[in-house]
Amino acid sequence: MKLTNIDHIGIAVSNLGESLAFWQEMLGIELHGIEEVVDQGVRTAFLPISETEIELLEPMSGQSTVAGFIEKHGEGLHHIAIRVDDIEAALQELKARGVRLIDEVPRRGAGGTRIAFVHPKATHGVLLELCERSGTAGE
Repeated sequence: MKLTNIDHIGIAVSNLGESLAFWQEMLGIELHGIEEVVDQGVRTAFLPISETEIELLEPMSGQSTVAGFIEKHGEGLHHIAIRVDDIEAALQELKARGVRLIDEVPRRGAGGTRIAFVHPKATHGVLLELCERSGTAGE
């Protein structure tokens, strides 16, 4: 499995507009874009910092897993995403090693990515997202 870099850090927020104000106005980070990921029930905003991005995640309804996260833990760090070259191979390797996965098959993420989550119980409490960008293996 080839891990290439930290792709992004996901932060769960209750109000995207208020959160963006801090990141943009106080820290001077430019907004890369806002997208609705209907399958996951979230609106996302990406703020690039060098080769990594901050992803703000706002639930679109109370049924979203991000809404459940905020209700249980409050706003804050939701996940860390690591970029992989071949997400299917990464998932097969992790499964063969007995790692507990949330997703055994990649799904669509924001920005046309293919993503899959590793269960926090396998990573000692951190929700880990594997992320394959367009133009890498498996597309």
